[in-house]
Amino acid sequence: MPPISLPYFVALPEKSGPWPGVVVIHEGGGISPQLLRVCQRLAAEGYGAIAPDLFFRSGGTEAGDFASLMGALVPEQVLADVTLAADTLRGLGAGRMGVTGFCMGGRYTWYTALHGHGFAAAVGFYGGGIADDLGEPTCPTLLFFGGEDPYIPPSDIERVALHHPDTIVYPEATHGFMRDGSESFDQEAAGDAWARTLTFFGEHLR
Repeated sequence: MPPISLPYFVALPEKSGPWPGVVVIHEGGGISPQLLRVCQRLAAEGYGAIAPDLFFRSGGTEAGDFASLMGALVPEQVLADVTLAADTLRGLGAGRMGVTGFCMGGRYTWYTALHGHGFAAAVGFYGGGIADDLGEPTCPTLLFFGGEDPYIPPSDIERVALHHPDTIVYPEATHGFMRDGSESFDQEAAGDAWARTLTFFGEHLR
């Protein structure tokens, strides 16, 4: 595949900037309709939102199986792409910048909070592997997990929660509880997490 610039989806508030901005990092399944709805929901709340396609070097979402696409990612390169997405959104009118993500995106949200620069808040959803990378975030960071997540061991979630007090666990929710329209969607947990996310971003980005 010939080299191209970082592709992305953008949703902007109706009013002109400056407004706070959020980089939205996709799941291991790639760019999805649910992810685009998250961007649109953020824009409706007054945030500029940008979702970069981190799989573009491998051909984009569904260009291969998710294990291969995820395995081709290099963390430092992902961080550079997330940073570029933030800079792109700033160029469109964003001021203070946050980051959020789901599944794989939750993991890279945490990685961005640890190693990124220029972000004022981070909110990660059910990111695997965080327990093996327990550092100190450079910005306020909120984490969400489902207590019935089959992909993240309860012991890992407990380690994360002990290390990082700003961690919320919904005991009866599973992996992907924010994924509306899917069997994993948990309306109660998703509603509470969304409200907490807006409050958190409101405190740190506005």
